[in-house]
Amino acid sequence: MFELTPRRALIVRISSNRAVRSLRHYGLVRYVSRRMHYVVLYVDQEKIPEITARLKKLRAVRSIELSYRPDLDPTLTDLEETGLYRLHDEDDQE
Repeated sequence: MFELTPRRALIVRISSNRAVRSLRHYGLVRYVSRRMHYVVLYVDQEKIPEITARLKKLRAVRSIELSYRPDLDPTLTDLEETGLYRLHDEDDQE
């Protein structure tokens, strides 16, 4: 039977674009921003602590951030109640 493995995106900021080739050993590279020097890397959820520890040892890696998408509620109806969005004066003028 086919099972989905929970995965999460890591946003890896790099110092040079040559590091992209070495990042392919750690997970699935989904997007590379050559101008802004970051890579979106998908890894298995249970391997995140191990992989982030190994990535931090690389010389070309500046920082690593976890994607917040799995933590967000997909059924958000009112963003103002959750604190993610505040209503501004400009929004009232229509």
